[in-house]
Amino acid sequence: MSVQEVEGGRFVRQANRFTDRITADGSSGLPAEPGRYRLFVSYACPWAQRSLIVRRLLGLEDAISVAVVDPIRDERGWRFPDRDPVTGAVFLSELYLGTDPSFEGRYTVPCIWDTETERLVTNDFPNITTMMETEFTVHHRPGAPDLYPEALRPEIDELNGLVYTTVNNGVYKSGFATSQGAYEDAFDALFTTLDRLEERLADRRYLFGDEITEADVRLYPTLARFDAVYYSHFKCNLRQLTDYPNLWAYARDLYSIPAFGETTNFDHIKRHYYVTQRNINPSGVVPKGPLVEWTAPHGRDG
Repeated sequence: MSVQEVEGGRFVRQANRFTDRITADGSSGLPAEPGRYRLFVSYACPWAQRSLIVRRLLGLEDAISVAVVDPIRDERGWRFPDRDPVTGAVFLSELYLGTDPSFEGRYTVPCIWDTETERLVTNDFPNITTMMETEFTVHHRPGAPDLYPEALRPEIDELNGLVYTTVNNGVYKSGFATSQGAYEDAFDALFTTLDRLEERLADRRYLFGDEITEADVRLYPTLARFDAVYYSHFKCNLRQLTDYPNLWAYARDLYSIPAFGETTNFDHIKRHYYVTQRNINPSGVVPKGPLVEWTAPHGRDG
């Protein structure tokens, strides 16, 4: 987190620098060609995990290559465990500054590199998943789910807006607040929405019924990190995820799906938050707990 992301004691996330769109018809100048684009992610980052989940659900592994950065980030930003074989970069910052030498701010994941023009085309995390869902359709695997059905898009977008503001970004607004008022506002909004989601999931398997949608993809990464990180590290400690019967069973249901569970790396998650964010955890000590049974039967498939 950079200093400029706190205003009046409140966390204000920096704007996304690169917002070009890859399109199915190539009208943007960036056609959705298989093998052309490289996705950079961290297993620790909830925004990046969304893109990994969608890539896996839609069968885009061969169409869009991926590189995973090390979970420990320092003042130089995200580092590749080994030099990235496609771009030759050691640090993600090299790709940011190679695309825009004047860039100032955090070098964020997820982001997408165009191997043809050799530049970053987007780090606009809210639109990376929907772009995969709507612009790469000819490259989806047979039988791939429609995660962003056109008829439901207004409702999905509305719920996503609430979840982003109060839950996905809400945990950060709680954890990075530097005033009591800002912290309590974020804290209260977070748990108000979690209570609403708990009620919503009482009579449906997923957020929009029996099929997984973009809304589930966006909520899950925050739930996966909640008890391990946000409850203690970000002071979101009114209730744990495991205290919500419906939300906890729903999260385990999603975790049982390989696209969700196999992209959830608790080691990377815990080491990143507790070691990297020394402004919150000065010692860098990583807690051993909590003991959470993610593979316990969820009972939501009936």
